[in-house]
Amino acid sequence: MTDIAMSTLYDSTRKSDIGRSLGQAIEAGLASDGGLFLPRSLPAIRPEHLDTSSFASMSRGVLAPWLNNTEFKETWHDILSDALSFAVPVVPLLDDVFVCELFHGPTLSFKDFGARTMARLLGDRLSRTGEERIILVATSGDTGSAVADGFAGISGIQVVLLYPGGGVSEVQERQLIVQRPGVHPFRVAGSFDDCQRLVKAAFTHDAWSGLPLSTANSINIGRLLPQMLYYWWGVLNLMQATEQDIVPSVCVPSGNLGNLTAGVMAHLSGLPLARFQAAHNANDFFVRYMRDPASEFGTTVQTVSNAMDVGAPSNFERLRALLPGDDLNHLVGTSTTSDEQTLGTMRSIFEETGYVTDPHTAVGIHAVQEARKSGGMTGPVLVMATAHPAKFPETCSKATGVKPKEPDELARLKRTPKEWTDLNPDIKQLADLVRAKTGL
Repeated sequence: MTDIAMSTLYDSTRKSDIGRSLGQAIEAGLASDGGLFLPRSLPAIRPEHLDTSSFASMSRGVLAPWLNNTEFKETWHDILSDALSFAVPVVPLLDDVFVCELFHGPTLSFKDFGARTMARLLGDRLSRTGEERIILVATSGDTGSAVADGFAGISGIQVVLLYPGGGVSEVQERQLIVQRPGVHPFRVAGSFDDCQRLVKAAFTHDAWSGLPLSTANSINIGRLLPQMLYYWWGVLNLMQATEQDIVPSVCVPSGNLGNLTAGVMAHLSGLPLARFQAAHNANDFFVRYMRDPASEFGTTVQTVSNAMDVGAPSNFERLRALLPGDDLNHLVGTSTTSDEQTLGTMRSIFEETGYVTDPHTAVGIHAVQEARKSGGMTGPVLVMATAHPAKFPETCSKATGVKPKEPDELARLKRTPKEWTDLNPDIKQLADLVRAKTGL
């Protein structure tokens, strides 16, 4: 029996496409039956056996049972070191609330963790198979720039990036359309859900036949494995810093539910935590579902926390598979926050602490404050801070009167050539344009 056969296999949530290796699941992106890949079994990780002296050493301990017996067994240490070479600070805020800052990567968003690692894993696989791949990705703001930056210039890979025109901030758009080798941005006349529907439809539409497609949205399991890491790091560091035996709760600003799903996978493999809070803006399908399972997906609503503007979250299917029956309700709480409440939270946090938060993290902080008013989420809480406030200068200035200092990563983009293609949400037209641009 080979090492690959001994490693965890990946099955579709819809149970027709089963028995894939990790590399095969990453390369495929979406399962052939339209489902999402999940590991057939989750490893049991003992927190006390992890070296938490650095993020790198802890990450190697967490991912060893996931990657050691895969086709990446000789390369994944170097891949991880190259992909995740930035800080992950845990910052005390107020009243036993802490933020885990996930925005210190090159595109200033938590999406850098998954996109950079997945890009290098896929590039490693393609270097051995000699194949090529088109990465088709939809973005509501931060995913696209992280994928574009992470995959740019990797041999055998081209990126087709779809984003909603008028649905991202000016800074986010600047990050999306900067010229990068092998990256092709499309500004779609529609919502994020229109972009996401195009991505899903492409895998089965006749017009796309013969194109070697994969995806780097959080529907790809390769995104979720590295995203587990900051849950382990944040929770274990918080427990050490507070010197408490109390297991913390974690609040996750949520849109497509990939970030929450990664946290659930970390917990089910051994990470101690009391409860998750999925903090949503006005795009509240998951909140409605938790109250009434008969609820249906909604139309996307545009908000100031635009990266969470998702009416039909793809990873809901994974969550239901990971937490069947009442398990989901027992582990996850939900809440919604209006734009007015988001801006008010940004303002009050700045006035009380001097800390400037982006609007997505503010949704999470507001959710914690409201839960505590009602007697929930007692004890320490870790809020996942998903984006740098400088990516939303107008919103931050409106809320606090202070415009965040622009990091060098953003300032350089003003001097860099831009390119994009305008597109109606037409699956055949997109296929024709992709063939022309990629030459595949």
